[in-house]
Amino acid sequence: MQLEVLQRKENPLLKRVEVTFKATHKAEPTPTRDALRAFLAKELKATKDIVVIDYQASTFGRYETVGEAKVYRSKEEALAVERKHILVRNKLIEPEVKKEAAPKPEKPAPAPRAEKAEKPAAPTPKPEAPKTEAKPETKPEKGAPRDEKKAAPKEEKKPAEKKEEKKEEKKAEKKPEGKKKEAK
Repeated sequence: MQLEVLQRKENPLLKRVEVTFKATHKAEPTPTRDALRAFLAKELKATKDIVVIDYQASTFGRYETVGEAKVYRSKEEALAVERKHILVRNKLIEPEVKKEAAPKPEKPAPAPRAEKAEKPAAPTPKPEAPKTEAKPETKPEKGAPRDEKKAAPKEEKKPAEKKEEKKEEKKAEKKPEGKKKEAK
């Protein structure tokens, strides 16, 4: 892996050096943040614990990673200035684990009743009602009036069958009865 520092800027107010870098890594996977920190520390003649990588990004299909890093004068200054999530990413501090609220006291289990203790050996299966198959509704003939419907008793149908039946009724209503062409 080759590391090239593209830009270097001194920031005396925050006591750090800000650098923009490009790492070329042919025939290798994208370097880890730790590996880049080590290379930057070697290139900038600093220790690894004062180098903080702000971001790094690789482009698809290319063997290069570009990013920005900051080199502080001491680790204490880095901890004072940098945001916590950046310090966690660079493994300079450990992530904080949120503590759960005080555990709620468990409710005592209710005493088992004598009636509930006796359970039947095997539950008896419920008899299922025979399923009725819906027969397709016959379409009225062209000469028959539309308003007349079957007087057969209605069977209980499933919701899906009801929807299909309504669609068929709408189609039947929309169909013209038979247009006749008049000769002039």
